[in-house]
Amino acid sequence: MHVKQIVIRKAAELNSKLASLSLADPDLLLLFGSVSHMAEPGLSDTLRAAFPKARQLGCSTAGEITSDGVDDGSCTITAVKFANTRILAASTQLTGMADSFGAGERIGRQLAAVDLKTVLIFGPGVNINGSALVDGLTSIIGNTVPITGGLAGDGGAFKQTFTLGQEGISEHGVVAIGLCGNALSFGHGSFGGWEPFGPARKVTRCEGNVLYELDGEPALDIYKRYLGEHAQGLPASGLLFPFAMLGEDHNAIGLIRTILGIDETSGSLTLAGEINVNGYLKLMHASTDKLVNGAEAAAEAAKSLLEAPGESLAILVSCVGRKLVMGTRVDEEVEAVAEIFGSKAILTGFYSYGEISPFTPGTSCKLHNQTMTITYLGEV
Repeated sequence: MHVKQIVIRKAAELNSKLASLSLADPDLLLLFGSVSHMAEPGLSDTLRAAFPKARQLGCSTAGEITSDGVDDGSCTITAVKFANTRILAASTQLTGMADSFGAGERIGRQLAAVDLKTVLIFGPGVNINGSALVDGLTSIIGNTVPITGGLAGDGGAFKQTFTLGQEGISEHGVVAIGLCGNALSFGHGSFGGWEPFGPARKVTRCEGNVLYELDGEPALDIYKRYLGEHAQGLPASGLLFPFAMLGEDHNAIGLIRTILGIDETSGSLTLAGEINVNGYLKLMHASTDKLVNGAEAAAEAAKSLLEAPGESLAILVSCVGRKLVMGTRVDEEVEAVAEIFGSKAILTGFYSYGEISPFTPGTSCKLHNQTMTITYLGEV
């Protein structure tokens, strides 16, 4: 496996910098860029003209990640050449939030293979039920194949996101690759660092990922009371105060849900994934130090699973809510990950509206919010 990377800050740099990737003869071009770069006319066509055999995969972001730290307004392209790993590509158009499970099923049918080792998937960051997307995918390929990835961002605007696949750049596309073969070495890790506060509130009315009532009151009214002056910045300010999902026994189940939208008329909150209709929710907050420790724990978990002796690639998908909490210290979580992986690993990734990863090895894949999830790839 061979990995090379370029970072583009101005669209005019694309052609000249692509030339430096030509020696890699890549099988995969992994791209994470700001909305302005993703909306640039001809981006996908330029990549295809330069590398007609390479699969294209990526999405828009709320911040771009490399080994040097965190950028805003850039575009990172990572070229990967595999020695003995086969790539399957899949894509579908999401017709609306209610189509999320069906979109996952369609992706699964395109990727189903006897030697499928892992799936990397990216979806739109708005008008999607991320947990239903994952459930649809696992309903086809099963729970034993690890799935990682995330939902696209648009710098915290929550208006228009993009994905990149073999069909080009799309506002409504769900894109994925399946990696096949015994040469692939794969590790993953996912960790948060948030802490719950306040009372547990009973979910008294919800539909899928739309929360209407807590303790019999409109969910938006309760949420605004907790946020106080921060409520004026909704839905973006909701990234600072996600929900911990609790079971019927009030114990945490390890999932966090971020707010993607609000509806003043119905008093509802749209979350990034589904809510347990019989469960409870509790607000959460975090500090920079705890979030950095969480990123470190995710990197340790991913590294412990990888057995590749040569070059490797670490794909970091971290929630935009973490970025807002850490502010000018956001580079610290990437630096902590880079220190654990060392110089042989190239880092890429983005700040997202939802992260996709198993909890731990051997467990089913879930949509997470407010976590740092890491996909670690190499070959043996």
